[in-house]
Amino acid sequence: MANWKNKWKALWNPDMYHGWGKETNYFEGWYFKFVSPDEKQAFAVIPGISKSADDPHAFIQVLDGKKCTASYHRFEPSDFIPSPDKFEVQLGNNFFSKDYIKLDLAELRGELHFANTTPWPKMLYAPGIMGWFSFVPFMECYHGVVSLHHTISGSLDVYNKKTDFNKGIGYIEKDWGQSFPSGWIWMQTNHFDKDYPVSFMASVANIPWLGNYFVGYIVGLWIDGKLYRFATYTGAKMLASFGDDTVNLAFKDRTHRLVITGHKAEGGDLVSPISGHMTGKVNESMQAKVSIELYKNEQLVFSGTGSNAGMEVAGETEKLLTDKWRR
Repeated sequence: MANWKNKWKALWNPDMYHGWGKETNYFEGWYFKFVSPDEKQAFAVIPGISKSADDPHAFIQVLDGKKCTASYHRFEPSDFIPSPDKFEVQLGNNFFSKDYIKLDLAELRGELHFANTTPWPKMLYAPGIMGWFSFVPFMECYHGVVSLHHTISGSLDVYNKKTDFNKGIGYIEKDWGQSFPSGWIWMQTNHFDKDYPVSFMASVANIPWLGNYFVGYIVGLWIDGKLYRFATYTGAKMLASFGDDTVNLAFKDRTHRLVITGHKAEGGDLVSPISGHMTGKVNESMQAKVSIELYKNEQLVFSGTGSNAGMEVAGETEKLLTDKWRR
């Protein structure tokens, strides 16, 4: 009964832990990105749990976006203690929530607090970024955005050197399920050349569906408090192609068109889930750049370039490409 109540509450709160009652072939992880105000330090910290049959464990991954290195810290499953009431996870001496994190790792030690967190807006039929797909019980992987944009206060000992993160910028998202898709493109940045806050994220992936698959996509462009959404479930259409060092995406609906050029950069290797096992590999850059143009009825209403961008291009991405508008 307790597991049922916890699952029901998590369904309507994607940031919370969803793995209640899951015993095998399951993973869940949160992605905390934080960049110092001088942009000399950029990290992604990923706490999570792997409920594989042969190697169950909890973990914290650390991606140093400037050094392009990654580390993997293992914990006992019993060290992973999620709250059934809200998004809070205790993992050893580390703590994670939407408002602050406490780290006690070889690379990073200290606390960071987050102000003005910006969740993806909820609707009656769409508790999170996945829209009505949130209610489908057999999805391979579910995705959530905890905070599109927030400011940071606090400091960390970075490789034993105190580093100020006050007035830095952060972002939080998460994934849970069995496996990452067989191929995907992902981009995210909060660092635009504007004097007002802007956040962008895009995810395009092969989605298994009833013995076949379809190309699914979720895109959000948040400009000074207003969110523009383009997604499979909103009826938006997509273009996708690769250049020599670029990833080119475009999305449109009845009134808006979004044109995106992602510029690739060096990255570090993270571990990814396959049927709950943390045995996959994905290279993620945090030094990419993303150029964006937003049109309303063919009139340009926003253009900008985001730096310190996260970017992943992984797996069977050729299945994602299209030179004709498609849903």
